[in-house]
Amino acid sequence: MSRNPTYSENLSKMILDLKKEVGQCKECFRFFILNNKKEKLCDICANVNKDSSTLMIVEKDSDLESIKKSRVYHGKYFILGGLVPIVEKTTKSRIRIEELKQKISKNPSLKEIILAFSLSPQGDHTDSYVREQLKETVEKQNIKISSLGKGLSTGTELEYSDNDTLKNALKNRQ
Repeated sequence: MSRNPTYSENLSKMILDLKKEVGQCKECFRFFILNNKKEKLCDICANVNKDSSTLMIVEKDSDLESIKKSRVYHGKYFILGGLVPIVEKTTKSRIRIEELKQKISKNPSLKEIILAFSLSPQGDHTDSYVREQLKETVEKQNIKISSLGKGLSTGTELEYSDNDTLKNALKNRQ
């Protein structure tokens, strides 16, 4: 409040401009910089060379970026939008489970779903919840579900993991 009045105005303008320049991918729900207003897909979902037989489900954008940066995974992604709290009963409003089911149903070439959540009690609970919610769909389409290997320490946030740890976790998924 003690700053120059133009500081607040400039900050407000920058926030409004940012909102106009960032979009959310309609396929994976990743936030991305818009090159034009008509863009609906991020660069990963728009890339036809990405392996569409695997789908990695992550909690948030920063998890996707960490895995992308490691260059060990070459498939598609889906951002769940959070983790499922252990004690909460109404989980559907917290995560994008219905959107995930639709995405899986629309992809006949999908062979494997990789659940990539932080190794924490809430991450483990989310893993179990997503498996249960997808059970019927994956059985019908003969899709394998795996989780990252335990190369990550319990309590580790994916965004802080180094490339080698992520590489081993992906290689040792179950």
